[in-house]
Amino acid sequence: MIKSIAFTVYPVSDVARSRRFYEDVLGLKVSLNYQEAWVEYDIGAGTFAISNMMQGSIPGAKGAGIAFEVDSLDAEVKRLKEKKIPFLLEPMETPVCHMAVIADPDGNGLCLHQIKSASPA
Repeated sequence: MIKSIAFTVYPVSDVARSRRFYEDVLGLKVSLNYQEAWVEYDIGAGTFAISNMMQGSIPGAKGAGIAFEVDSLDAEVKRLKEKKIPFLLEPMETPVCHMAVIADPDGNGLCLHQIKSASPA
């Protein structure tokens, strides 16, 4: 029986370059670094990893995705645009959230997500 998600991983072509992006640009903190080939970042109750160790994986492949919850989508969008980070999807609103999608150095899509406050029933 599956009881939880252990981690989400993105394949990357250059771990050092990707670390600069995830740590210096997005502000993630390393929780595990295995031989500079598998780097984990604990975020809330989950773990996000980057790696160049996964045989058959293609960095920047389309289809998979992760959403990072942010305090203020507007502030993050402004900050990342100032850093010239490419946007794959400009900020948009849905009935439950505000979101935008940026690209990491390999073109992997990263959703920036801000859930809307629940309305009183």
